[in-house]
Amino acid sequence: MQKAIILIGGPMKGTRFRPLSLELPKPLFPVAGYPIISHHIEACVKIPEMKEIILIGFYQPNDALNKFIMDVQQTFKIQVRYLQEYTALGTAGGLYHFRDQILTGNPESFFVMNADVCGDFPLEEMLAFHRTKPTGTFCTMMGTEATRNQSLTYGCIVENKDTHEVLHYVEKPETFVSSIINCGIYLLSPAIFEPLEKAFKENLEENYSFDPSTPSKEVIRLEQDLFVPLAASGKLFVFHTNRFWSQIKSAGAAIYANRHYLAIYHRTHPERLEKEGEGKPTIIGDVFIHPTAQVHSTAVLGPNVTVGKNVIVNEGVRIRESIILEGATLQNHCCVLYGVIGYNSGIGAWTRIEGTPNDPNPNKPFAKLEIPSMFTTDGKLNPSITVIGSNVQVPSEVIVLNSIVLPDKSLSGCFKNQIIL
Repeated sequence: MQKAIILIGGPMKGTRFRPLSLELPKPLFPVAGYPIISHHIEACVKIPEMKEIILIGFYQPNDALNKFIMDVQQTFKIQVRYLQEYTALGTAGGLYHFRDQILTGNPESFFVMNADVCGDFPLEEMLAFHRTKPTGTFCTMMGTEATRNQSLTYGCIVENKDTHEVLHYVEKPETFVSSIINCGIYLLSPAIFEPLEKAFKENLEENYSFDPSTPSKEVIRLEQDLFVPLAASGKLFVFHTNRFWSQIKSAGAAIYANRHYLAIYHRTHPERLEKEGEGKPTIIGDVFIHPTAQVHSTAVLGPNVTVGKNVIVNEGVRIRESIILEGATLQNHCCVLYGVIGYNSGIGAWTRIEGTPNDPNPNKPFAKLEIPSMFTTDGKLNPSITVIGSNVQVPSEVIVLNSIVLPDKSLSGCFKNQIIL
């Protein structure tokens, strides 16, 4: 029996994802037509012994989350539960807090996946690899190759090349350690709760205080509190993948993930990809159009476009490398390039919405997507994907370039490299 835990975090996180995370929890943001964590769940249910998927986070239960859980249970015929932390407990604190629920049914092992990553997850191969490791192995982590410079922003793994045992682990080192980075996806044995309990008690003792206003430290971090001391113990291993993998921490990363998930559909769900036909729009490359969307036959879409529920795309519209969210309306001959159009927003006729792509350097093998800071050192907005928040009205015949528009605005003219509050 196998289980999977998806760590979905909470409302304090995802600041670089705003305003997209203002309307619904970031893990439910649709990429390639489906919520981010729906792709995680789909990868998990391919494992024959998978019996339960648990979401752990500190979002208040809400209609969107409840509806998502009901939908995936019906779609995948598997039990999905949400366990709410009373506060942010870290990447391992929630596992320890809900250990009884996780161990119910005596699972052989369980996956732990961070919600803010995307990829072509080879979970079945990872499970087969984990089963070849010695009895008593605590954890197999998924690793991939990055460039030397980029590795400094991730957890870095030094391994025994023959056995793939983790010999050294450093989270975001100051100098180069290894180009093998942690993907944020783990396969844990139930025995992991032994070192987890030890880390929990050590944290409590170190932070014990007689001051009632000082809370005990109940946060446990898998990376720093477990992987660092477990390295070179013979109980921690790394499984390599060279498939697509990236973090999703910004709108640019969502566009990048959208492109790759659409490409994966060729193998997993070709029926989701739009095809040209009589009375249909012109399709270039990979495009997902929700069945309830209305797209004019003279529109040109693609490559790498997702059109959500009840979207209206009028005559002559051009969309490329973009996500159009539910209820948006695109008037005649407008153009959306490298952008996200928010829920129920309207784009006027002959208007151009354009962002700057932020792809990995194609000349550097193993380069990952850069997640730059929102502002430059002199306080200017870094060029990036243009994001139009929900319920925004953009007038006709204007240009919005490299900008972020917060919800419920009616724009009056052109904007470049601005945040419209």
